[in-house]
Amino acid sequence: MEEKLLTISQASQYLGVSLNTLRRWDESGKLVAIKKDGGSHRYYREKDLEIFASDMMKFASEWISEGVEFPNVFYCPTSSIFNARLTKMEYELMQKPGFEKLYSLVTLITGEIGDNSFAHNLGKWPDTAGIFFGYDLAKGIVVLADRGLGILETLRQVRPELPSHVEAVKVAFTEFISGRAPEKRGNGLKLVREVVIEQPLDLFFTSGDAEVRMQGTDKLFRVTRGQNIVRGCLAKIEF
Repeated sequence: MEEKLLTISQASQYLGVSLNTLRRWDESGKLVAIKKDGGSHRYYREKDLEIFASDMMKFASEWISEGVEFPNVFYCPTSSIFNARLTKMEYELMQKPGFEKLYSLVTLITGEIGDNSFAHNLGKWPDTAGIFFGYDLAKGIVVLADRGLGILETLRQVRPELPSHVEAVKVAFTEFISGRAPEKRGNGLKLVREVVIEQPLDLFFTSGDAEVRMQGTDKLFRVTRGQNIVRGCLAKIEF
């Protein structure tokens, strides 16, 4: 049976990007279209679009480092849109057998990381406001990213002596930091650390050149220095 092909208009709706974006991706080789019998009309296999859209970590990494385009189904320009999609993810998780206890914890740490991005960059976004938020429940993965100030610059507003990204991320995950009373910074990521340590969840988090990797059954929290400097924050939750 011949596989059904989608027109460029249908592919545009599937990915949530413009026709011009699809044309640019085709010309650059990022997402190559099919042209029947040497014609000029572009067509796409649905499976190719599904695979393309599933590479969330790649999209998020390229977006925060280079500002490249990605399917806008992953883009949350405001906290209200993020929380609406978070509620949708929670509902979908609730329907999955075996996730009766875990769904609330996945939702909790996803919400803490996403809300952290909005709270710390409010009114201070260097260019693009909002966050990347994608998930694939079949694969058990959630990806979040922002093009914000990053942990170090954010915490230096109340702890100017912080010497590096590694020290700043360590503080964000382990300490309460008081700014203007009664404000507390760092509470969200501290809670994330505590939940991940106790639950069957894995976390990768990076900001600047600092990386947190909490994986496996005997998870230890530590912050190491990575090879690359990441703009803003990037996180992957696996369950």
